[in-house]
Amino acid sequence: MAHRHPRTPPVRRRPRRPPGDPPLNATAPADPPGFELPLRLLLGFRVLIDDLHAELARQGHPDLRPMHGFVLQAIGRGPTTAADLGRMLGISKQAAGKTIEALRTLGYVERGHDPGDARRKVVRLTPRAIDGLTRSERIFDELRARWAAVIGAERLRALESDLRALTPGDLFRLDVPGWFGDRH
Repeated sequence: MAHRHPRTPPVRRRPRRPPGDPPLNATAPADPPGFELPLRLLLGFRVLIDDLHAELARQGHPDLRPMHGFVLQAIGRGPTTAADLGRMLGISKQAAGKTIEALRTLGYVERGHDPGDARRKVVRLTPRAIDGLTRSERIFDELRARWAAVIGAERLRALESDLRALTPGDLFRLDVPGWFGDRH
């Protein structure tokens, strides 16, 4: 039996439905309650992120957490400071600094000085972080293919098209962690 990191959940091969949910080919109610839509969207996000992190753990990144993905994406846009990172993520400078320190300890970021201003301390991605982000891209492609296998490629493309029509154009709006907090 292979050894697993104690916090690593098993990888699921396809999105799961709770017991009692209708089969995929069942007819949904004509007008489900309005609160169900955001919950289903959030559950879909959660399934994808949980499956991503389980696979990342298997591929050598067991300590990466969902919040880390937002932080690494923000830093990946170019060297940044804790204050800038906090603004991008909608969190305090102190919370950003704490996350940066955790990622530094794990080997995902490094601190340095801005070449244009030696007083300014910046954070950069390490090769380990770039590896994690590259693996995440591939895993997300695999997860998307799994969903297409379950509901059909056409339906998945239609869902994605509909979501593009209903959501802002900035795909990398990184303030989600702060938005989930109590600042709004």
